[in-house]
Amino acid sequence: MDFFSPELLALMFAAGFFAGFVDAIAGGGGLITLPVLLTVGLSPIQAIATNKLQGSFGTFSATLNFVRKGHLDIRVWILPIILTFIGAASGVVVLRSVDSSFLVNAIPFLLIAIAIYFLFQRKLGEDDRHQRISRNVFAFFFGTGIGFYDGFFGPGTGSFFTLAIVTLLGYNMLKATAHAKLLNFTSNFASLLFFILSDSLVWSVGLIMACGSVAGGYLGAHMTMKHGARIIRPLLVLTSILMTVKLIHSNPDHILARFWDQWVVSLLDVFLS
Repeated sequence: MDFFSPELLALMFAAGFFAGFVDAIAGGGGLITLPVLLTVGLSPIQAIATNKLQGSFGTFSATLNFVRKGHLDIRVWILPIILTFIGAASGVVVLRSVDSSFLVNAIPFLLIAIAIYFLFQRKLGEDDRHQRISRNVFAFFFGTGIGFYDGFFGPGTGSFFTLAIVTLLGYNMLKATAHAKLLNFTSNFASLLFFILSDSLVWSVGLIMACGSVAGGYLGAHMTMKHGARIIRPLLVLTSILMTVKLIHSNPDHILARFWDQWVVSLLDVFLS
């Protein structure tokens, strides 16, 4: 396939831009880019690896914007960064020898829980709240754990980081999103290094999408700082739902897919007949 045709260049740049914009606010940019990468002819492993390349650029752009505007101080987050990096690198290593199908089945339930939680906790994240655990404890358990998940599987990582930071560290939604981007960039970058070593990247595609992702990530971070929880919460709920639908659609044997086919569709037929 000609990756340098004007039409395909425009598609990849636009996908990267939109993914970077959404990811900077609520996470879930891979929901946009992975289908595009598969559509243009990349194999699944090439698509995942190339997505980490453009995702690293996008999350770096968003993180840099948050740092410049004073919404996060990297110096006091060194331990979470280190442990997230180690967790993500470990996830990539384990991925090569372990079946990830159990995560495909479990993650939709977690994403639905996140959507419901933020949907009904309307005041959550508007202001700083009581801190439940120390930053070091957070780093050991959630930096390492969510970082491992991103290296091993990936969908919803930004949402998981945001939820953990809001509920456990008590940050408001804007600060939580800023720090989630920092850790998400760390896990993306760690995964990217291992994919580079395995020679799975399609550099021409990834760099084109990365250009769009940088612009989208910068703009998304700006929108987050301007509107705060008013824009983060709705997009977080929406992306969690869309990621759930995407994962279920990709796995028709999932229990939720069977429930939809057997019960929801039948009820709709009854009401519409």
